[in-house]
Amino acid sequence: MKQRKIIISGGGTGGHLYPALAIGEKLKERASHLQLTFVGSSRTVEKTIMERQGVDFISLKIEGLKGKGLKSLKSLFLLPFSFAKSLAILLRLKPSLVIGVGGYSSGPIILLASWMRIPTLILEQNLYPGLTNRLLIPWIKKAVVSFQSSLPYFKGKGIFLGNPVRKEFYGLPPKERNRKLSLLIFGGSQGSHFLNQEIVASLPFLKKEKKNLRIFHQTGKKDFEWVKNGYAEHHFEEVVVEPYFYDMADYFQKSDLIISRAGATTIAELIASQKASLLVPFSKASDNHQVLNARELEKSRGAEVLLEEEFTPEDFTEKIFFFLKNREDIGRMEKNLASLKKNQVAEKIAGLCFELMESHS
Repeated sequence: MKQRKIIISGGGTGGHLYPALAIGEKLKERASHLQLTFVGSSRTVEKTIMERQGVDFISLKIEGLKGKGLKSLKSLFLLPFSFAKSLAILLRLKPSLVIGVGGYSSGPIILLASWMRIPTLILEQNLYPGLTNRLLIPWIKKAVVSFQSSLPYFKGKGIFLGNPVRKEFYGLPPKERNRKLSLLIFGGSQGSHFLNQEIVASLPFLKKEKKNLRIFHQTGKKDFEWVKNGYAEHHFEEVVVEPYFYDMADYFQKSDLIISRAGATTIAELIASQKASLLVPFSKASDNHQVLNARELEKSRGAEVLLEEEFTPEDFTEKIFFFLKNREDIGRMEKNLASLKKNQVAEKIAGLCFELMESHS
């Protein structure tokens, strides 16, 4: 029997990589003989994550075009090389299916695969499709969306299955409440400079209750040292500060409240694990997608939203102290997320992948 090969392409952030890995795992569970190849960007964080996962990974030198100003000239310069390398990958591997999981690095290989009549599937994790996926709509076979309200954008090609997350986020044991309020703070795989700055600026106000707070803070590599020093200067003792948490699900479980950006994969992980959150959407996200994502959780009363322009250390501290004294509100937010939870998302997407390959064979 001929070995089937699948390419899973996309990346730039952990928010694109982890859904790719979740799908890859389910595909291998259904057919261990499958050959999976992941194609993504050449960012260091991406290479590190994929290296730790031990998967076959090929990087492309490619950058986003939107909102870059003069930097877009470099992106345009790199584009022909990305297309050439993508074509070489397709000709060498001859895949039965190419899956795009979002991010600019999925564009060239999905487009070329379509022209070569290879079945193509894309995932749209945000409520409003990103630029790459919008451009790919005419060329793809199917698109899996995370929000039902995203379906009209895909002109009959969309299927509402949800956003796949790592299996460890499902079925986390409930966090045992105690005197201390445990906070998990992170700004995505590369960290958020804005969030880091504002949290450190809030420490003089938060220290009034520091004996009742336990904090886990993922800073990203660039801000790690000065954020860690900030906690030390204000004598916060029950704090874990790291550039990156590789065992993120474990930190989810240990936390009462999560303070984070509102990237699509973070939203999906919050829903899957049913964790209450205070979301601070990235104000410069393309097409304002993080605000739209955050508002979906807010509508279900599973999260609170604090916009960047509204963020002050005093207001942030007031919200934390409210949750410190009103733990029942955290419990209600967790229960409200159940209405958004979709199970076996990666399994259903894997099933769709096999349907597309069968229909083409």
